[in-house]
Amino acid sequence: MNGSSIVWAPWLPLWLLLPLAVLAAALVAFGLWRRARGIGFRALFLGLLLLALAGPSLYREERDPLGNIALLVADRSPSQRLDRRGEQTEEALEALRARLSRLPGLELREVTVRGDGREGTPLFSRLREALGEVDRSRLAGVIAITDGQVHDLPEEVSGWPEEVPLQVLLTGRPDESDRALLIEAAPSFAVVGEPQELVLRVIEQPPLPERRPLRLLLRRDGEVIADTRVIADDPVRIPFTLEKAGRTVLEAEVETRPGELTTLNNRQVLFVSGVRDRLRVLLVSGLPYPGLRVWRNLLKADPSVDLVHFTILRPPEKQDGTPIRELALIAFPTRELFELKLGEFDLVIFDRYARRGLLPLVYLDNIARYVEEGGALLEAAGPEFGSLLSLYRTPLARVLPGRPTGQVLEQGFRPRLTELGRRHPVTRGLAGAAPDDPRWGRWFRQIEVEAQAGEVVMTGVDGRPLLILQRVGEGRVAQLLSDQAWLWARGFEGGGPQSLLLRRLVHWLMREPELEEEALVARPVEGGIEIERRSLAEAPAEVVIESPSGVRRTVTLEPDEDGIARLRVAAEEEGLYRIGDGERMAFAAPRPIAARELENMLSTPEILAPLAEATGGTVTRLSAAGTPDVRLVGSGRRAFGRGWIGLRDRERYVVRATSRTPLLPAPLALLLLLATAALAWWREGRV
Repeated sequence: MNGSSIVWAPWLPLWLLLPLAVLAAALVAFGLWRRARGIGFRALFLGLLLLALAGPSLYREERDPLGNIALLVADRSPSQRLDRRGEQTEEALEALRARLSRLPGLELREVTVRGDGREGTPLFSRLREALGEVDRSRLAGVIAITDGQVHDLPEEVSGWPEEVPLQVLLTGRPDESDRALLIEAAPSFAVVGEPQELVLRVIEQPPLPERRPLRLLLRRDGEVIADTRVIADDPVRIPFTLEKAGRTVLEAEVETRPGELTTLNNRQVLFVSGVRDRLRVLLVSGLPYPGLRVWRNLLKADPSVDLVHFTILRPPEKQDGTPIRELALIAFPTRELFELKLGEFDLVIFDRYARRGLLPLVYLDNIARYVEEGGALLEAAGPEFGSLLSLYRTPLARVLPGRPTGQVLEQGFRPRLTELGRRHPVTRGLAGAAPDDPRWGRWFRQIEVEAQAGEVVMTGVDGRPLLILQRVGEGRVAQLLSDQAWLWARGFEGGGPQSLLLRRLVHWLMREPELEEEALVARPVEGGIEIERRSLAEAPAEVVIESPSGVRRTVTLEPDEDGIARLRVAAEEEGLYRIGDGERMAFAAPRPIAARELENMLSTPEILAPLAEATGGTVTRLSAAGTPDVRLVGSGRRAFGRGWIGLRDRERYVVRATSRTPLLPAPLALLLLLATAALAWWREGRV
């Protein structure tokens, strides 16, 4: 490919050459007016002189053409997987690849738009990234295969490359209909037990002639908590309450519409994290001892805990004449705490408390009933528990798992985890918990008991129970049968995981979801779902996985030595997966669809048509016209027609070599000037 042009290299500056040209023209005009002889040869002489002074040259370029670039954008967002849109996209891609390959010098770049994030279908964001990687001067056009649901359409066309047509090939059918359920307002966090509200709205696309009531269900962790009727386009407020801390799954579903495009957007899933407002703990210490501050420091360090702490500094039998009103800063409010407001506490702790007459048996019976009805009790036992003043000789005996034998073992020992303790979430994975020789400091006192119920997770002297956990009715009880956990806090002989152990123990009693012994958890991971089952049982467990479309499959989970079984499974469908083991249910949405995507999934030309028209392109529906032919068109020509779409031929090239040839060399110019001057003299000399 070569190119030629005439260039000028004047011998005189333009400010001088132009006046000379004007003067020459005036002389010729004057001669013509006077009808002077030889004026033609004089004009030719002046013209040749000016041409020679202008220095014309023939400029030649040896060019290598640069091919045009076409961007082929394939929309693979969730809405493109509906109906036959995916098949239409693949068929159009295959046909376009073949047709574009026949265009001479055309370079094809393919761009894929996933649209799996929260922003919906970011076609133009992805397109801007692709435009940053190509030479825009060679860009012949953009062909987009999409259903038209694009959520990042630019407000102005000013940033679009000049003379680059946008050709839209539209998938889907023109007669589609759909019903969508939208979440307009919902909390991400909610206080357990407090009323909350979910605002939903149903959209009909296109609207139905009559607005009849539609059935709407709201499920909480798979259980229906609301069954109501709603009218399309009218927001509806549905109250709900969280019953537990941790994650709760809310699932709203509206009845289907006959012949609708998809039921994916008839259901909305919301994960709400339940939090407790404040955890109230009542700590009653029997007498001062070095470990008294351990409990107080542990509970006061947790900002979510409100602690009420009473310490008995002197028992009633010690009489020294001190007036009663001077024995305490405030009176011990026994009736208020153990009768009127006992149910407001999440946990009651007795730390080395002995029966000394301060608490009547009726109040201790209240505590036992409080546990049976869902409360929590922790007894940190000291020598008093093995004496005649033991709390076991009260109505609390019916909820305490360990019966004292009366023996207090005063010898050094290292606490050890039992086989069950290595799997229990309270004691699982404690640092230094080697099965044979734990790397922990020794304790020197243990109260001997007979474990009549519950689960022994730690042992002490000769394998005797040291920490017992028990569920009683709706509540929970824990017994720590030594008062020397504080030695670990002081770092004696290297110490131990005192803070972690006691914190886990307290939160297990207050039903922290992460510390449940039997739990089934499902969490989304890249490409699928990770299922985790925690159990005290050693046997494998079978769980059933139900996909959003209702397809079920059974998998087997093998627990490890800590009692945790994990398995990753693939998840190909969008929406909510349900995982159950017969007793518990877990939920996961590994491939959530953006709310903007679910709001409208109908195929439409209305969004992209204005931009296509402004850039010189058009919108073609594949179901009606099929895949169009593709042509290269020149600048300024129409870029579409019946059965075809056009790409601009940008005619770009690189120059490999150049040459310049003077059109009026100096010798030739001199010869011509002399000849014309002689002719003019000859003509003027004739009579």
